[in-house]
Amino acid sequence: MKYTVITGASSGIGWETAKAFSKQGKNLILIARRTELLKHLKEEILVDFPTLDIVLQTVDLSQEKNIFTLYNNLKSYDIETWINNAGFGYYHGVSDQSLNTVSQMLRLNIEAVTLLSTLYVTDYENVAGAQLINISSAGGYKNVPNAVTYCATKFYVSAFTEGIALELQAKDAPLKAKVLAPAATETEFAQIANGSNSYDYTKGFTTFHTAREIAEFLIKLYQSQEVVGLVDRNTFNFHLSGPLFDHYQTGIKNI
Repeated sequence: MKYTVITGASSGIGWETAKAFSKQGKNLILIARRTELLKHLKEEILVDFPTLDIVLQTVDLSQEKNIFTLYNNLKSYDIETWINNAGFGYYHGVSDQSLNTVSQMLRLNIEAVTLLSTLYVTDYENVAGAQLINISSAGGYKNVPNAVTYCATKFYVSAFTEGIALELQAKDAPLKAKVLAPAATETEFAQIANGSNSYDYTKGFTTFHTAREIAEFLIKLYQSQEVVGLVDRNTFNFHLSGPLFDHYQTGIKNI
């Protein structure tokens, strides 16, 4: 039995991604901090797809020791796809930031993604059909006002994942690494990033996507041979492409 792992599955893009992959007939390993929401998601999926195996893992990935414990606990599963979705935003000027919040964001957006990606690539780079998909942001390709630190974490995710894709391609490894970069998406993200439980997307943005729409884009990326799935922040159109950063090509084949 093969499984799709989704971190940050208890809400938003992670929640809808779990539903989207269940429609593809995929067994799921769903990871988040909020157990009750994970149980509710599992129940919803099994109503429509009762034969799927759905494994729940309650983990706080902002704590390094939990990352290694989680991965070791999943060693017995055949993981076809690993999706690093867990993360959060923080919209403040640099001089107004809470260093505690910034530290937590760095651990989750960068450290957890790096360690889990590295562990998965090490074990699965020679497995045909395997995919690593990291969730970045349109802000991982273009800075957003009052979100410099958040964007920097997502620039890292984008560059790191594109670099993995090039390394794997240079080695003719069958594992594919891909990065999804959504723009404004109606989830808990803006409430957390702006520190407001009453944040209204219709007032903050003229255009935005739903989490379900982003999950549909993710499926398109998953089914494609491209490396990047990017939502244009100006048009909100979704584009699939090869790597977007300017990478040195010495000793590396072009994608």
